[in-house]
Amino acid sequence: MKSKGIKFFSVGLMVLALLFTACRDKNGDYDASGVFEATEVVVSAQGTGEIVELNIQEGQTVEAGALLGYIDTVQLALKREQLLANKISAESRQYDVSKQIASLQQQIATQKSERVRYRKLVRSNAANQKQLDDVEALLARLEKELAAQTESLEKNNQGALGELLGLSAQIDQLNDQIVKNGIVSPIDGTILSKYAEMGELATQGRPLFKVADIVHLFLRAYVTADQLTEIKIGQTVRVFADEGTSGRREYAGVVSWISDKAEFTPKTIQTRNERANLVYAVKIAVENDGYIKRGMYGEMKIGQ
Repeated sequence: MKSKGIKFFSVGLMVLALLFTACRDKNGDYDASGVFEATEVVVSAQGTGEIVELNIQEGQTVEAGALLGYIDTVQLALKREQLLANKISAESRQYDVSKQIASLQQQIATQKSERVRYRKLVRSNAANQKQLDDVEALLARLEKELAAQTESLEKNNQGALGELLGLSAQIDQLNDQIVKNGIVSPIDGTILSKYAEMGELATQGRPLFKVADIVHLFLRAYVTADQLTEIKIGQTVRVFADEGTSGRREYAGVVSWISDKAEFTPKTIQTRNERANLVYAVKIAVENDGYIKRGMYGEMKIGQ
């Protein structure tokens, strides 16, 4: 009988403790409550092909930019080699204009010297005017040939240059595709879900995995219009997270975002004034020590 009495007494104490806790929560020892959220990113394939490697597991911590796997790039590499060969061919069709016209320039220089000499001979009656006219006619023809050849060579080089620029752009595109076929995480975080496996076919846009930053969390809470005047972005507030049956853990939080639009109070959220219909969403940045989990309920207290 004594042991039964002790058992009933212990149960009674537990019930009283639960009632006390419920009353404390009901009294609202906080200004607003909400849910802890993390920055989540769904990483999708940026290329198409077989997933050759994907070295991740759910729960694994990854670093931003670290190579986690890659999609087959054989066809892309072969196409790039073909374009590189075409580029070499286009480069070989470019001419050194100065070397190509050097012979004509030399002939023109010789004819100019001959023109000067014949002009002197004509003035001294040692040569006739026709000989001078023939020299000047040849000089004019050579100058026209030089202009035509120079224009033709420059047009040829411009065409080859345009082809080279086009080939270079295609090569750059392939290089970009090859790089994007590498699978990386855009943020430091933890793998939450894995949607693909090695050997499967990846298509552009197919989700591969979900990663979240669970170190820098946010408490999305809702405040009334009266409370809105008491907070500002960058302000430090007190944040509380449940600690099982032993109580609550307290963290320093910073207001990082305040909605500029009012909305109806979500059914799962409590505010200091539960009769308020319209509230404003706020985000409180919290540094996670590992005890806060995504989806956990938390409270915020503005003042001390």
